[in-house]
Amino acid sequence: MSKRRMIVTPRVIGRQTVLIIWSLVQLFPLYWMLTFSLKENSEIFGSNIIGLPHKWLWSNYTQALGAGNMLQYFMNSLFVTLMTILITVLAATLATYALTRMVWRGRKITMSIFLLGITIPIHAVILPVFLVLSKLKMVNSYQALIIPYSAFALSMAIMICASFMVSIPRELEEAACLDGCNLLGVFWHVILPMMRPALATLSIFIFLQAWNELMFAVIFISDSKYRTITVGIQNLSGSFTTDWGPIGAALVIATFPVLIAYAFFSRKIQEGLVAGALKG
Repeated sequence: MSKRRMIVTPRVIGRQTVLIIWSLVQLFPLYWMLTFSLKENSEIFGSNIIGLPHKWLWSNYTQALGAGNMLQYFMNSLFVTLMTILITVLAATLATYALTRMVWRGRKITMSIFLLGITIPIHAVILPVFLVLSKLKMVNSYQALIIPYSAFALSMAIMICASFMVSIPRELEEAACLDGCNLLGVFWHVILPMMRPALATLSIFIFLQAWNELMFAVIFISDSKYRTITVGIQNLSGSFTTDWGPIGAALVIATFPVLIAYAFFSRKIQEGLVAGALKG
């Protein structure tokens, strides 16, 4: 079988050149952040702004993880984010299954009420949420972040799951029922496996929202034991003098896990978005 040969034309060369330049522009901030995290202040602000460090200060990472307590903040953010993903995905898939596959009075109104949550900005309800958490004595705890994050991600999660779930043929559920599956068995063995692309898309969206959120984390958490990594980076800035190298190291610690997660799940995310657009 003959291989297809690409004809090199000026148009192809120009297009490839533009794409290469655009890729370098997109990658430059990551390069700058990484080199920034390994420099001292004199290089960052004067003699060597964009070049490689003259002296590679890996101690910036040691200082950020140790004195800056970034390791604990990182683990707090990871725990809060994973719990938010777990709770939201479980609640959204169960709610969507009831709203799209079961027939009961008021389900369309209930779906509309859930979707109305998308129109409410998360930071517009800081005061009432804080008062509720105070009454329940949940301030300064992991629940103070996990519950609001999950609640505000639920509307978007139901919308994504609904657009995908309505496309699953009902004949598969009927066949599973004939094989002896009950309602929960159909959901667990038929619906969830077919929704993997949508769940991957949903998980990365929730991950980005929970991992990068700052306002709730600042207001609801004052105990350093429960602080997240975004608050930790903010606290690294001193009142009078600032050593920017460890701050750059903290930014790398906070940013690169998000990029790595997206790199692993990017194909599933694209499949989920395309499938939802075509099937919805």
